[in-house]
Amino acid sequence: MVESSLGVHGDEILYVGDHIYTDVSQSKVHLRWRTALICREIEEEYNALINSRGHHAMLIDLINQKEIVGDLFNQLRLALQRRSKGRPAQTLAATHMDDKDLTDSIQKLLIVMQRLDDKIGPMLEADGELFNKRWGYLSRAGLWDKSHLMRQIEKYADIYTSRVSNFLQYTPFMYFRAQEQVCKFLFSCYLLIIDLSGTRHASSLKVW
Repeated sequence: MVESSLGVHGDEILYVGDHIYTDVSQSKVHLRWRTALICREIEEEYNALINSRGHHAMLIDLINQKEIVGDLFNQLRLALQRRSKGRPAQTLAATHMDDKDLTDSIQKLLIVMQRLDDKIGPMLEADGELFNKRWGYLSRAGLWDKSHLMRQIEKYADIYTSRVSNFLQYTPFMYFRAQEQVCKFLFSCYLLIIDLSGTRHASSLKVW
């Protein structure tokens, strides 16, 4: 009825709603309309994310430090294990260390990691408190992963915004497109391209 009355059909219609299931999911799956989700909490969460950038950067830095220390710890631990089997260590530095030096270094690195954990733990718990002290961010689950709600929004909503009034600056004929989604397995590689003159150039290409 709506399509025949308006003289449009399918993806020519942008359905705007504020409920992820009854509005966005159903109109997307059954009617094949394009969908726009209204989520007022986005504004508050956006401001919280901006204001917590310093906290987040410090937390990431500590986690990166722990990864570096942890990698060295694992290398020395493996070297000690290989030595017990009469096999050489994988690194030259570990090969020239005796058993006592290896054990002492492992213990020191373990203490460093424990101290880093003592700093990281409370910061992880505090992450997201600027938005909600009990539940944290709406869009994230933990530090790295997306929340179930955000995954549903990305699956069913072509676009999403915080207010209907955000559409006022556009005409009814505007065709909204989602931003490019970067896949985790997206990586850059370099190919040598030989031009007509025989000169080789390194060109960075995106490979899917």
